Amino acid sequence: MHASQGRSAGLGLALASAFAFGGSGVAAKPLIEAGLDPLHVVWLRVAGAALVMLPVAWRHRDLLRRRPVLLVGFGLLAVAGVQAFYFASISRIPVGVALLIEYLAPALVLGWVRFVQRRPVTRAAALGVVLAVGGLACVVQVWSGLSFDLLGLLLALGAACCQVGYFVLSDHGGDESDPVDPLGVIAYGLLIGALVLTVVARPWGMDWSLLAGDADMNGTGVAAWLLLGWIVLIATVLAYVTGIVSVRRLSPQVAGVVACLEAVIATVLAWVLLGEHLAAPQIIGGAVVLVGAFIAQSSTPKPASAEPVAGSEAEAEPVSGSGASDLEAELSAGRTAP
Repeated sequence: MHASQGRSAGLGLALASAFAFGGSGVAAKPLIEAGLDPLHVVWLRVAGAALVMLPVAWRHRDLLRRRPVLLVGFGLLAVAGVQAFYFASISRIPVGVALLIEYLAPALVLGWVRFVQRRPVTRAAALGVVLAVGGLACVVQVWSGLSFDLLGLLLALGAACCQVGYFVLSDHGGDESDPVDPLGVIAYGLLIGALVLTVVARPWGMDWSLLAGDADMNGTGVAAWLLLGWIVLIATVLAYVTGIVSVRRLSPQVAGVVACLEAVIATVLAWVLLGEHLAAPQIIGGAVVLVGAFIAQSSTPKPASAEPVAGSEAEAEPVSGSGASDLEAELSAGRTAP
């Protein structure tokens, strides 16, 4: 009963994280259209969140001594890496294509678990990933405007790899032998990410006066500072906090598939708030993503090393290999997405 309640809570947190992350684009687009450079918006997002989490970082300053590698990895991959690679990729390939490639991360997480950690995965988990990725292809309408740009595709794949780092590192911090408060990891990850993005975005060249005006949201003027507040507090602070906690309650591969809902949520919010209407294939694709996420989250991680990483008792047959992994503790000890 306790395990079931913990998993339900983890699923709820993962959905809250997907909703919070999904709302970032809807709030950021009016700011970009008002004249702010996309990288400046990203810097404001991360730097503002880092400022909010500064008291938390001070409270957990012992982490600098205990887990410096984890903090640096989270800041470089989960914060700065995902953002920088994604924005660089959309400068060369369509946004929908870049988003789809980035959300190949759940499949890459399964690859990490299966081939790096040498732990079997269930057919249910693999099926959930396939359905989610296929549904995403419909949501973002990957077939429209695709032009082959090798560098752009590689940059988007870099964002996907950094997304894998987010899920794996979020889970790694919950290691029972040396547990780490997820709030401390997020706080220092944001601080490190802000420092890295400062070099990339060069905010000293930004037109700060734009933040004092209004931004147009589908014909309605909204204060720029209000949109920025949403991006910082909801789409970043709340999104990362609920995301990392959900990873520790579920598992990296399950939370990764649930995170695919971010694209669906972003598309629906854009429809409602920005007037960007959904086509029939997008609605169908969204439903497929939901089905894939449900199938994946219904696969419960097992404590015994002989059991599949993501599978219920009725789904113990692995996709490949039966193998034996003798890990110190299951990947999802107490677990929890970019």
